[in-house]
Amino acid sequence: MSYVANTLGNLLQQTAFLGLSWGNYLMIAVACVFLYLAIAKDFEPLLLTPIAFGMLLVNIYPDIMLKIEEAANGTGGLLYYFYKLDEWAILPSLIFMGVGAMTDFGPLIANPKSFLLGAAAQFGIYAAYFMAIAMGFNDKAAAAIAIIGGADGPTSIFLASKLGQTALLGPIAVAAYSYMSLVPIIQPPIMKLLTTEKERKIKMEQLRPVTKLERILFPIIVTIVVCMILPTTAPLVGMLMLGNLFRESGVVRQLTDTASNALMYIVVILLGTSVGATTSAAAFLNANTLKIVVLGLVAFAFGTAAGVLFGKIMCVLTGGKVNPLIGSAGVSAVPMAARVSQKVGAEEDPTNFLLMHAMGPNVAGVIGTAVAAGTFMAIFGIF
Repeated sequence: MSYVANTLGNLLQQTAFLGLSWGNYLMIAVACVFLYLAIAKDFEPLLLTPIAFGMLLVNIYPDIMLKIEEAANGTGGLLYYFYKLDEWAILPSLIFMGVGAMTDFGPLIANPKSFLLGAAAQFGIYAAYFMAIAMGFNDKAAAAIAIIGGADGPTSIFLASKLGQTALLGPIAVAAYSYMSLVPIIQPPIMKLLTTEKERKIKMEQLRPVTKLERILFPIIVTIVVCMILPTTAPLVGMLMLGNLFRESGVVRQLTDTASNALMYIVVILLGTSVGATTSAAAFLNANTLKIVVLGLVAFAFGTAAGVLFGKIMCVLTGGKVNPLIGSAGVSAVPMAARVSQKVGAEEDPTNFLLMHAMGPNVAGVIGTAVAAGTFMAIFGIF
């Protein structure tokens, strides 16, 4: 009888119920909410599902993120090895290659003025940087937090790792990916507040056709120009343009298919679960996390507003030929932000098609956020 009692006692001790804190249960509940949003509401399920599941796993079994140096047998937890690929900037760079292979840069080439809208939307990053410093973060932490304003998860992870802010990487990455997922909720109220009904109904002229030569030269020229000015952007901009060159050259279809499908989805699984696994209750539930979430939201809202306001300026300068709504797509949540521009415009006039026009600033925003990250690295002397 005592044997049975001891066995049952040992089994009970091995369950997670007795070892979890209230914080773990709270984070498990948050993970379930994220899974609901991803599956039931279709909020960026490709990203939110693995992130939420990683959050769930680490709060049930914290040792799944156990570091090698802390392990008694010298073997770290499964997701710890995934996470090291984030710290080494491998997974964010591969994500950019996949994005490049999936994205049509034609709208940006056809309308180079879109670069200005993408640049304007980066204002939120720099506004959040100074706000983060005012809230007590050091300059490198402030830069890593501010990049959330670009709504670009891979760039946020990349910069936080390069600036040595690994302690903040979890909250930063989760905030960045959460705001990417919530673009359809956050952006429309700001867009409608800053534009009139007449502006939202503006129909833009059809974009000119882009030649194959232009499409091939674009990624090569952008790589040379941007990486010569800011060499530290090479892992992101270089991989983005390499993926796009695969797509546009037309001679490496197998590489294009692999980068935009199989490799992309494998990397998303590894990146998402490892990012989610950084949100253990002990690491996530503190005052700094709350500050990061608030600053990220402010940065994203400021970036959206700046893009729309600059779109209004372009509307005036062009005599009403630019719909200001496309300025909100200057954040780098591709292609979600461009779809939101289309949706808000179509609500006013179902015959108004802004998607391709919005893709120009949307793609420019991807490049702009990477340049912003490279600028911070240059300022701090990171190579």
